[in-house]
Amino acid sequence: MPHDADASYKLLFSAPEVVRDLVLGFIPDDWLHSLDYTTLEKIPGSYVTDDLRGRADDVVWRVKADGEWVYLYLLIEFQSTADPWMAVRIMSYLGLLYQDLIRRGEVLPGRRLPPVLPIVLYNGASAWRAATDIAELIPKAPGLVAQHLPKLQYLLIDENRYTDAELATLHNLVAAIIRVEHPESEQALLQLIERLNEWLDGKPELKRTFAIWIRAVLLRQSKHTLALPKVRDLKELKMTLAERFDQWAQQYEQRGKQEGLQKGRQEGRQEGRQEGQQEGEARLLLRLLTRRFGELPSDTVTRIQRADLPQLEAWSDRVLDARSLAEVFQPS
Repeated sequence: MPHDADASYKLLFSAPEVVRDLVLGFIPDDWLHSLDYTTLEKIPGSYVTDDLRGRADDVVWRVKADGEWVYLYLLIEFQSTADPWMAVRIMSYLGLLYQDLIRRGEVLPGRRLPPVLPIVLYNGASAWRAATDIAELIPKAPGLVAQHLPKLQYLLIDENRYTDAELATLHNLVAAIIRVEHPESEQALLQLIERLNEWLDGKPELKRTFAIWIRAVLLRQSKHTLALPKVRDLKELKMTLAERFDQWAQQYEQRGKQEGLQKGRQEGRQEGRQEGQQEGEARLLLRLLTRRFGELPSDTVTRIQRADLPQLEAWSDRVLDARSLAEVFQPS
Protein backbone atom coordinates (compact mmCIF):
# COMPACT_ATOMS: atom_id res chain seq x y z
CA MET A 1 0.00 0.00 0.00
CA PRO A 2 1.42 3.47 -0.87
CA HIS A 3 2.90 5.33 2.10
CA ASP A 4 0.27 8.13 2.23
CA ALA A 5 -2.60 5.66 1.94
CA ASP A 6 -1.02 3.40 4.56
CA ALA A 7 -0.64 6.34 6.93
CA SER A 8 -4.30 7.32 6.48
CA TYR A 9 -5.40 3.75 7.25
CA LYS A 10 -3.30 3.64 10.39
CA LEU A 11 -4.84 6.93 11.45
CA LEU A 12 -8.33 5.58 10.83
CA PHE A 13 -7.75 2.35 12.77
CA SER A 14 -6.21 4.27 15.63
CA ALA A 15 -9.80 4.99 16.68
CA PRO A 16 -11.20 2.37 19.10
CA GLU A 17 -14.69 2.70 17.59
CA VAL A 18 -13.37 1.52 14.21
CA VAL A 19 -11.50 -1.45 15.71
CA ARG A 20 -14.61 -2.41 17.71
CA ASP A 21 -16.78 -2.37 14.57
CA LEU A 22 -14.20 -4.42 12.68
CA VAL A 23 -14.44 -7.21 15.25
CA LEU A 24 -18.20 -7.06 15.84
CA GLY A 25 -19.16 -6.67 12.19
CA PHE A 26 -16.63 -8.85 10.34
CA ILE A 27 -15.35 -11.54 12.72
CA PRO A 28 -18.06 -14.14 13.47
CA ASP A 29 -17.06 -15.33 16.93
CA ASP A 30 -19.30 -15.30 20.02
CA TRP A 31 -16.43 -15.12 22.51
CA LEU A 32 -14.86 -12.14 20.74
CA HIS A 33 -18.24 -10.43 20.63
CA SER A 34 -18.65 -10.90 24.38
CA LEU A 35 -15.54 -8.86 25.24
CA ASP A 36 -15.75 -5.35 26.67
CA TYR A 37 -14.48 -3.08 23.89
CA THR A 38 -14.56 -0.03 26.15
CA THR A 39 -11.29 -1.50 27.49
CA LEU A 40 -9.53 -1.26 24.10
CA GLU A 41 -6.03 0.17 24.40
CA LYS A 42 -3.68 0.95 21.54
CA ILE A 43 -0.09 -0.14 22.11
CA PRO A 44 3.14 0.74 20.27
CA GLY A 45 3.42 -1.05 16.95
CA SER A 46 7.10 -0.39 16.22
CA TYR A 47 9.78 -2.64 17.62
CA VAL A 48 13.55 -2.91 17.64
CA THR A 49 14.93 -6.43 17.30
CA ASP A 50 17.80 -7.74 19.39
CA ASP A 51 20.22 -6.87 16.57
CA LEU A 52 18.86 -3.28 16.61
CA ARG A 53 17.02 -3.48 13.27
CA GLY A 54 13.73 -1.63 13.28
CA ARG A 55 10.48 -3.33 12.25
CA ALA A 56 6.95 -1.96 12.36
CA ASP A 57 3.49 -3.49 12.52
CA ASP A 58 0.50 -1.59 11.21
CA VAL A 59 -1.81 -1.35 14.23
CA VAL A 60 -1.82 -3.31 17.51
CA TRP A 61 -4.58 -3.14 20.13
CA ARG A 62 -5.30 -5.05 23.31
CA VAL A 63 -8.66 -5.66 24.99
CA LYS A 64 -9.53 -7.09 28.41
CA ALA A 65 -10.70 -10.69 28.20
CA ASP A 66 -12.97 -12.61 30.60
CA GLY A 67 -13.22 -9.70 33.02
CA GLU A 68 -9.55 -9.84 33.94
CA TRP A 69 -6.48 -8.11 32.61
CA VAL A 70 -5.65 -11.10 30.48
CA TYR A 71 -5.27 -9.30 27.21
CA LEU A 72 -6.17 -10.41 23.73
CA TYR A 73 -3.93 -8.61 21.28
CA LEU A 74 -5.28 -7.61 17.86
CA LEU A 75 -2.55 -7.23 15.25
CA ILE A 76 -4.04 -5.52 12.18
CA GLU A 77 -2.22 -5.36 8.84
CA PHE A 78 -3.51 -3.46 5.77
CA GLN A 79 -2.99 -4.73 2.23
CA SER A 80 -3.97 -3.33 -1.18
CA THR A 81 -2.12 -6.11 -3.06
CA ALA A 82 -1.98 -9.84 -2.40
CA ASP A 83 1.38 -10.68 -0.83
CA PRO A 84 2.31 -14.36 -1.37
CA TRP A 85 4.54 -14.21 1.72
CA MET A 86 2.00 -12.59 4.02
CA ALA A 87 2.03 -15.60 6.35
CA VAL A 88 5.79 -15.20 6.84
CA ARG A 89 5.41 -11.50 7.60
CA ILE A 90 2.68 -12.19 10.14
CA MET A 91 4.82 -14.81 11.90
CA SER A 92 7.68 -12.30 12.01
CA TYR A 93 5.42 -9.54 13.39
CA LEU A 94 4.03 -11.87 16.03
CA GLY A 95 7.53 -12.82 17.18
CA LEU A 96 8.52 -9.16 17.42
CA LEU A 97 5.38 -8.36 19.40
CA TYR A 98 6.10 -11.14 21.89
CA GLN A 99 9.74 -10.07 22.20
CA ASP A 100 8.62 -6.55 22.96
CA LEU A 101 6.11 -7.71 25.60
CA ILE A 102 8.83 -9.80 27.25
CA ARG A 103 11.27 -6.88 27.16
CA ARG A 104 8.70 -4.58 28.82
CA GLY A 105 7.67 -7.20 31.38
CA GLU A 106 4.06 -7.32 30.17
CA VAL A 107 3.66 -11.09 29.94
CA LEU A 108 0.99 -13.04 31.82
CA PRO A 109 1.56 -14.65 35.23
CA GLY A 110 3.59 -17.81 35.10
CA ARG A 111 5.70 -16.47 32.22
CA ARG A 112 2.92 -17.03 29.72
CA LEU A 113 2.24 -14.98 26.62
CA PRO A 114 -1.11 -13.39 25.80
CA PRO A 115 -3.14 -14.65 22.83
CA VAL A 116 -2.87 -12.65 19.60
CA LEU A 117 -5.35 -12.52 16.72
CA PRO A 118 -3.49 -11.52 13.50
CA ILE A 119 -5.85 -9.77 11.06
CA VAL A 120 -5.14 -8.86 7.45
CA LEU A 121 -7.61 -6.34 6.00
CA TYR A 122 -7.45 -6.52 2.22
CA ASN A 123 -8.96 -3.90 -0.11
CA GLY A 124 -7.32 -4.80 -3.43
CA ALA A 125 -9.19 -5.29 -6.70
CA SER A 126 -8.03 -8.83 -7.49
CA ALA A 127 -8.86 -11.95 -5.50
CA TRP A 128 -6.61 -12.84 -2.56
CA ARG A 129 -4.82 -16.10 -3.38
CA ALA A 130 -1.95 -16.01 -0.91
CA ALA A 131 -1.65 -18.67 1.79
CA THR A 132 -3.26 -17.71 5.10
CA ASP A 133 -1.25 -20.29 7.09
CA ILE A 134 2.52 -20.54 6.97
CA ALA A 135 2.15 -24.33 7.03
CA GLU A 136 0.73 -24.10 3.49
CA LEU A 137 4.07 -22.72 2.28
CA ILE A 138 6.18 -25.59 3.65
CA PRO A 139 6.20 -29.06 2.03
CA LYS A 140 5.18 -31.91 4.29
CA ALA A 141 8.06 -33.88 5.72
CA PRO A 142 8.13 -37.39 7.20
CA GLY A 143 8.97 -38.53 10.69
CA LEU A 144 10.31 -36.24 13.35
CA VAL A 145 10.58 -33.19 11.06
CA ALA A 146 6.81 -33.16 10.57
CA GLN A 147 6.31 -32.61 14.30
CA HIS A 148 8.37 -29.42 14.28
CA LEU A 149 7.08 -27.55 11.26
CA PRO A 150 5.59 -24.15 12.12
CA LYS A 151 1.89 -23.49 11.92
CA LEU A 152 0.43 -20.00 12.21
CA GLN A 153 -2.75 -18.75 10.55
CA TYR A 154 -3.93 -15.18 10.17
CA LEU A 155 -7.53 -14.03 9.74
CA LEU A 156 -8.15 -12.57 6.28
CA ILE A 157 -10.92 -9.99 5.89
CA ASP A 158 -11.34 -9.56 2.14
CA GLU A 159 -13.49 -6.55 1.24
CA ASN A 160 -14.34 -8.14 -2.12
CA ARG A 161 -16.49 -10.75 -0.39
CA TYR A 162 -19.13 -8.20 0.62
CA THR A 163 -21.72 -6.62 -1.65
CA ASP A 164 -22.85 -3.04 -1.30
CA ALA A 165 -26.36 -4.26 -0.52
CA GLU A 166 -25.06 -6.33 2.41
CA LEU A 167 -22.91 -3.52 3.75
CA ALA A 168 -25.71 -0.94 3.45
CA THR A 169 -27.78 -2.84 6.05
CA LEU A 170 -25.04 -2.53 8.70
CA HIS A 171 -24.74 0.32 11.18
CA ASN A 172 -21.01 -0.25 11.21
CA LEU A 173 -18.05 2.06 10.61
CA VAL A 174 -15.94 -0.56 8.82
CA ALA A 175 -18.85 -1.37 6.51
CA ALA A 176 -18.97 2.34 5.67
CA ILE A 177 -15.20 2.31 5.07
CA ILE A 178 -15.54 -0.51 2.53
CA ARG A 179 -18.42 1.29 0.77
CA VAL A 180 -16.39 4.52 0.55
CA GLU A 181 -13.60 2.59 -1.18
CA HIS A 182 -16.03 1.16 -3.75
CA PRO A 183 -18.89 3.71 -4.14
CA GLU A 184 -21.69 2.92 -6.58
CA SER A 185 -21.90 6.55 -7.70
CA GLU A 186 -20.92 10.08 -6.76
CA GLN A 187 -24.36 10.62 -5.19
CA ALA A 188 -24.01 7.42 -3.15
CA LEU A 189 -20.65 8.66 -1.84
CA LEU A 190 -22.18 11.98 -0.74
CA GLN A 191 -25.02 10.16 1.02
CA LEU A 192 -22.53 7.89 2.77
CA ILE A 193 -20.51 10.87 4.01
CA GLU A 194 -23.72 12.42 5.33
CA ARG A 195 -24.56 9.19 7.18
CA LEU A 196 -21.09 9.04 8.71
CA ASN A 197 -21.47 12.64 9.82
CA GLU A 198 -24.69 11.66 11.64
CA TRP A 199 -23.22 8.50 13.19
CA LEU A 200 -20.22 10.38 14.56
CA ASP A 201 -22.19 13.27 16.03
CA GLY A 202 -20.39 14.52 19.12
CA LYS A 203 -17.05 13.05 18.00
CA PRO A 204 -15.37 15.88 16.08
CA GLU A 205 -11.90 14.30 16.10
CA LEU A 206 -13.19 11.07 14.57
CA LYS A 207 -15.11 13.10 11.96
CA ARG A 208 -11.87 14.85 11.08
CA THR A 209 -10.04 11.50 10.87
CA PHE A 210 -12.64 10.10 8.47
CA ALA A 211 -12.51 13.26 6.35
CA ILE A 212 -8.71 12.98 6.05
CA TRP A 213 -8.95 9.30 5.15
CA ILE A 214 -11.73 9.75 2.53
CA ARG A 215 -9.77 12.55 0.88
CA ALA A 216 -6.68 10.29 0.76
CA VAL A 217 -8.76 7.48 -0.81
CA LEU A 218 -10.15 9.79 -3.52
CA LEU A 219 -6.69 11.17 -4.31
CA ARG A 220 -5.23 7.66 -4.54
CA GLN A 221 -8.04 6.41 -6.80
CA SER A 222 -7.66 9.40 -9.12
CA LYS A 223 -3.83 8.97 -9.12
CA HIS A 224 -3.61 12.49 -7.64
CA THR A 225 -5.16 14.15 -10.72
CA LEU A 226 -8.10 15.24 -8.55
CA ALA A 227 -7.88 18.82 -7.24
CA LEU A 228 -9.23 18.44 -3.71
CA PRO A 229 -8.23 20.86 -0.93
CA LYS A 230 -7.58 19.75 2.63
CA VAL A 231 -10.70 19.66 4.79
CA ARG A 232 -11.36 19.76 8.52
CA ASP A 233 -14.49 17.61 8.90
CA LEU A 234 -17.03 15.48 7.04
CA LYS A 235 -19.52 18.29 6.48
CA GLU A 236 -16.88 20.43 4.79
CA LEU A 237 -15.74 17.42 2.75
CA LYS A 238 -19.29 16.74 1.52
CA MET A 239 -19.79 20.38 0.49
CA THR A 240 -16.43 20.42 -1.31
CA LEU A 241 -17.14 17.17 -3.16
CA ALA A 242 -20.67 18.24 -4.13
CA GLU A 243 -19.22 21.42 -5.63
CA ARG A 244 -16.52 19.46 -7.45
CA PHE A 245 -19.03 16.92 -8.79
CA ASP A 246 -21.21 19.75 -10.15
CA GLN A 247 -18.20 21.35 -11.81
CA TRP A 248 -17.15 18.06 -13.39
CA ALA A 249 -20.70 17.44 -14.66
CA GLN A 250 -20.83 20.90 -16.24
CA GLN A 251 -17.38 20.39 -17.79
CA TYR A 252 -18.41 17.03 -19.22
CA GLU A 253 -21.65 18.51 -20.56
CA GLN A 254 -19.84 21.45 -22.16
CA ARG A 255 -17.18 19.14 -23.57
CA GLY A 256 -19.91 16.89 -25.00
CA LYS A 257 -21.61 19.85 -26.65
CA GLN A 258 -18.34 21.06 -28.15
CA GLU A 259 -17.44 17.59 -29.39
CA GLY A 260 -20.94 17.19 -30.85
CA LEU A 261 -20.75 20.56 -32.60
CA GLN A 262 -17.30 19.79 -33.97
CA LYS A 263 -18.44 16.37 -35.16
CA GLY A 264 -21.49 17.94 -36.81
CA ARG A 265 -19.32 20.44 -38.63
CA GLN A 266 -16.96 17.74 -39.83
CA GLU A 267 -19.79 15.52 -40.98
CA GLY A 268 -21.47 18.49 -42.69
CA ARG A 269 -18.30 19.38 -44.57
CA GLN A 270 -17.79 15.77 -45.59
CA GLU A 271 -21.40 15.43 -46.71
CA GLY A 272 -21.19 18.70 -48.62
CA ARG A 273 -18.03 17.61 -50.42
CA GLN A 274 -19.59 14.30 -51.32
CA GLU A 275 -22.80 15.90 -52.60
CA GLY A 276 -20.82 18.41 -54.67
CA GLN A 277 -18.70 15.68 -56.21
CA GLN A 278 -21.78 13.59 -56.92
CA GLU A 279 -23.57 16.52 -58.58
CA GLY A 280 -20.54 17.32 -60.74
CA GLU A 281 -20.18 13.70 -61.86
CA ALA A 282 -23.88 13.62 -62.84
CA ARG A 283 -23.59 16.80 -64.92
CA LEU A 284 -20.52 15.45 -66.71
CA LEU A 285 -22.24 12.15 -67.51
CA LEU A 286 -25.32 13.92 -68.87
CA ARG A 287 -23.13 16.06 -71.13
CA LEU A 288 -21.17 13.08 -72.46
CA LEU A 289 -24.29 11.02 -73.12
CA THR A 290 -26.01 13.90 -74.90
CA ARG A 291 -23.04 14.47 -77.20
CA ARG A 292 -22.78 10.73 -77.94
CA PHE A 293 -26.42 9.72 -78.27
CA GLY A 294 -28.35 12.98 -78.64
CA GLU A 295 -31.17 14.28 -76.46
CA LEU A 296 -31.79 11.98 -73.48
CA PRO A 297 -35.17 10.65 -72.30
CA SER A 298 -36.49 12.36 -69.15
CA ASP A 299 -36.49 9.10 -67.17
CA THR A 300 -32.78 8.63 -67.99
CA VAL A 301 -32.00 12.15 -66.78
CA THR A 302 -33.89 11.48 -63.53
CA ARG A 303 -32.11 8.16 -63.07
CA ILE A 304 -28.70 9.83 -63.40
CA GLN A 305 -29.61 12.65 -61.03
CA ARG A 306 -30.67 10.17 -58.33
CA ALA A 307 -27.71 7.80 -58.67
CA ASP A 308 -24.91 7.63 -56.09
CA LEU A 309 -21.29 8.45 -56.86
CA PRO A 310 -19.99 4.86 -57.46
CA GLN A 311 -22.82 4.17 -59.92
CA LEU A 312 -22.20 7.42 -61.82
CA GLU A 313 -18.52 6.58 -62.13
CA ALA A 314 -19.34 3.09 -63.45
CA TRP A 315 -21.68 4.51 -66.12
CA SER A 316 -19.11 7.14 -67.13
CA ASP A 317 -16.54 4.40 -67.74
CA ARG A 318 -18.87 2.81 -70.35
CA VAL A 319 -19.69 5.93 -72.37
CA LEU A 320 -16.85 5.64 -74.88
CA ASP A 321 -17.25 1.90 -75.61
CA ALA A 322 -21.04 1.60 -75.53
CA ARG A 323 -22.74 1.26 -78.94
CA SER A 324 -26.10 2.42 -77.57
CA LEU A 325 -27.58 4.23 -74.62
CA ALA A 326 -28.95 0.94 -73.33
CA GLU A 327 -25.47 -0.57 -73.14
CA VAL A 328 -24.38 2.25 -70.77
CA PHE A 329 -27.06 1.31 -68.24
CA GLN A 330 -27.07 -2.44 -68.62
CA PRO A 331 -26.18 -4.45 -65.47
CA SER A 332 -22.50 -5.34 -65.03
